Amino acid sequence: MTALSPPGAAERPALLARRPRDRRRWAGWGFIGPFLAVFGLVFLAPIGYSLYLSLFRDQIIGGTTFVGLENYGDALADPQFWEGLGRVTAFLAVQVPVMLGIALLVALALDSGRLYGKGFFRISIFLPYAVPAVVATLMWGFLYSTRFGLVANIDDALGVTLPDPLSPDLALASIGNIVTWEFTGYNMLIFYSALRVVPQSLYEAAEIDGAGQLRVVRSIKLPAIRGALVIATIFSIIGSFQLFNEPSILQKLAPNAITTYFTPNLYTYELSFAGRQQNYAATVAIIMGLITMVIAYVVQLRGMRKDV
Repeated sequence: MTALSPPGAAERPALLARRPRDRRRWAGWGFIGPFLAVFGLVFLAPIGYSLYLSLFRDQIIGGTTFVGLENYGDALADPQFWEGLGRVTAFLAVQVPVMLGIALLVALALDSGRLYGKGFFRISIFLPYAVPAVVATLMWGFLYSTRFGLVANIDDALGVTLPDPLSPDLALASIGNIVTWEFTGYNMLIFYSALRVVPQSLYEAAEIDGAGQLRVVRSIKLPAIRGALVIATIFSIIGSFQLFNEPSILQKLAPNAITTYFTPNLYTYELSFAGRQQNYAATVAIIMGLITMVIAYVVQLRGMRKDV
């Protein structure tokens, strides 16, 4: 006779097999849960609130009123917004290639092994990045001043009149000089770190083939650090569109050159805190976020293409 199994005995192994998988699944959520909570609180919630604000308008008569997409239409027809956007676009087109080019040349020089005291040069070039942006801008603002700064001292000592770095024609270039001084070392460190992990066997093969230094740079080093170049470019693009600290601080020294809509971020700040137009400020901020996201994404796709 065959012994009868107790009720539920056949289902018990399946239940035992499912329990470890269930524990692993909940353990995974336990690890990523805190991150998701913080991400939702500090990133998604502000974006959602900004979107909500952009759909309303605070009017003298009627109070806060739902206007739908009217704020977006007003922003896209706002000449001050487009002037600020054009200014930071020109800033990006000139300053970013100059800054990244200098950072790349310095990184290649440090990696070449032919530069004496490269530890000193590396820390010296990186040191400006450790200076807070506010302090750096104040320092350069005093150097630029034609009343009490370096430019004024040179004028008095030599009896000449140098161009005013904070004049309307030169203010953007002067800000570009500050940003380049601040962030060249940061980008240099990204490039140098990427160069240090290039396999030594590639250099040995190039030496056997008789390749010169320029050929090594063009055929080995630059392709090997393409990912780092793309990342640094994206960071620089985002930073250019977010330009705020430098013009905001220099505005006190050059109010005629740096207007309240000098950059989109400065315009948003003035709208929100000086003009009490939080709804319109949220609209401008969202439009700038979308523009920055699209351009950064296009640069990423272009930079990561295999045939580039």
